[in-house]
This record gives sequence, C-alpha cells and structure tokens, in this order.
Amino acid sequence: MAGKLILGIETSCDDTAAAVVRDGKDMLSNIVSSQNEIHKKYGGVVPEIASRKHIEVINIVIKEAINKAGVKIGDIDAVSVTNRPGLIGSLLVGLGAAKAISYAQGIPLITVNHLKAHIYSNILINSKIKGNFLGLIVSGGHTSLYFIDNNWKISEIGHTVDDAAGEAFDKIARYLKLGYPGGPIIDKLSKKGDPSFIDFPRPMLDSGDLNFSFSGLKTALIYKTKKNKGLLKKENLNDLAASFQKAIVDVLIEKTINACKQYGCRDILISGGVAANSRLREDFKEICKKENIKLYAPPLWLCMDNAVMVACLGYYELVSGNVSDLSADVYSRSDL
Repeated sequence: MAGKLILGIETSCDDTAAAVVRDGKDMLSNIVSSQNEIHKKYGGVVPEIASRKHIEVINIVIKEAINKAGVKIGDIDAVSVTNRPGLIGSLLVGLGAAKAISYAQGIPLITVNHLKAHIYSNILINSKIKGNFLGLIVSGGHTSLYFIDNNWKISEIGHTVDDAAGEAFDKIARYLKLGYPGGPIIDKLSKKGDPSFIDFPRPMLDSGDLNFSFSGLKTALIYKTKKNKGLLKKENLNDLAASFQKAIVDVLIEKTINACKQYGCRDILISGGVAANSRLREDFKEICKKENIKLYAPPLWLCMDNAVMVACLGYYELVSGNVSDLSADVYSRSDL
C-alpha cells in the first residue's frame, strides 16, 4: 500500500490543524492556526469561543495544507480526523469537515484517538520503533502512562487523579499573573532560576502505583506565597518557577522510570505539549543514559497539537483496515 496520501485534521481543543502525510512518515505539509492570542486574556481555553474560531478557519487551513503539499484534493487517499477525547464543540467541527471530504471524494474516513496520535508523533520520525515500550503523554489536559506490548496493544498503567501537569503550569502561571499558556512561560523563567529555592513536595512518589497528582503541588505554592508574600516579588519569580517546575519534572520522571523497570521496558516515548519542556527533556536524557534506557522525544513542533500525527496514525489504521463510516461521533473522554 505504497504512496498513500492521508489528510489529517485536528481540532480537539483550540488549535485548528491540517496536514498531508505520505505512507505515515513523509510530511508534505503541516498547517496550524493557533488561538493562543484569543484565549490569553481569559487565562485558559474558552470552549465556545474555540469551536466558533474552528468554524471560521477550518476550510482555509485544510485548503492551505493540500496546496502546500503540492497535491489536489482528488489525490488524497483517506482523511483522518481526531474524534476523541477533547472539547465536544471543537471536535464536531473537525469531524464534520472530514465527513464532508470523505463523502464528496468517496474516500475512507478514519477517526482516531488524540492520545494515541501523540504516541505516533514519535513513530512518524522513527518508523523502526517496535513494541514493548513505555509511553508518557503529558500535556495540558492529560498526564498518563501507557504500556505498549509487542503486538502494539496499548494499556493505560497510570494517570493523573486530578490536574494534568500542563494544567498545573497554566493555573500557577495565571495565579502568578505570568500569562498564557503557562508551561512555556514557566519554562523560560525557570532557566534563570534556582530549582532548589523552595523544596516543594513530590506528590504520590510513594503511592505504590503509577498514578500522578499535581493539584496539591499547586496548592502548596499558593499556600507558601500567601504565607510569605515576599516570594511574589519580581526578583523571586524565576526561582519560584524553577522550584515548581522541578517538582513536577521529578515526579514525571521517577514514576516513568519505575514503570519502565516494572514492565521490563528499555524504551520510553514521551509526547504531548509538556514534552517540549526543556527541564523535562534534559533530566530525562540524563536519567535514561544512566539507566541504559532509550528515550524517544519528538521535535518541539510535534509535541504540540498538530495534524501530522493524526495523519500518521491514520495511515496505520488504514492499512490495518480500521476505517469508520459517516455515523461516527465525537467523545469528550475516551480511553486508548
């Protein structure tokens, strides 16, 4: 099944994205229309605004992706679209566009899981990756651990019981009046800060399972700064950010390494928006080198929500015969 062109569409949250990928590995185009500036003043994504903006730009983004790929709509072999999990209104826009293309062109419709697509962001740049590895997806909406066996069966082995890591970054950035999205801002400040400035707790390290919790860590920072308002002075923000970030990173890494040992894996794939965090990437590389574990991390642009990973996964679903029909629906929550 060589030379298959897959059009990917991603609208699970606030980014409108479309891409064309050949055979699950050759990216021909990658178009993303971000809504960060729109949602910045609210300190987070407003679902109704997000869905309305998707409607405004979805056709433009798809057309640009096809044109930039140097192909025509009639050349596309299948359309792959995220239909879970995510914001219902946003997902409906992407799925509606994909259904229209599928029907009009008479090509297969493939609905994919956004989280599984994140895992495949690593497969896209290294198609030789085999099964039996650990997948850590860490973003604004998700922080979960998965074991992928030799048959590529994906099993969730750990998840956050409250806030996702990226959500904690956003909430603390909003509390500190730093801006949105919080993760990149805190990462930037942290590079100039002392991570040992405050010894924040490392939640659930001794829980006996592979789950995460970041809500209490957020509360710890708020409590400390209310008790000692001097911590909120401008000269302390870099150190405060670095300490908070280090606590999150330490938990993510230690839990993942423990899971890797528990499941006998020698490969770890990290993905999701927080996988772009510089401290997380650096510390992961260091510990994986020490533990003789192979670390896979996508380039920064593939960590964020994008349609390239959706098209990549769509190709593998197509060759496996996993196609949908026009009755496909969207789901706000969904397990892998």
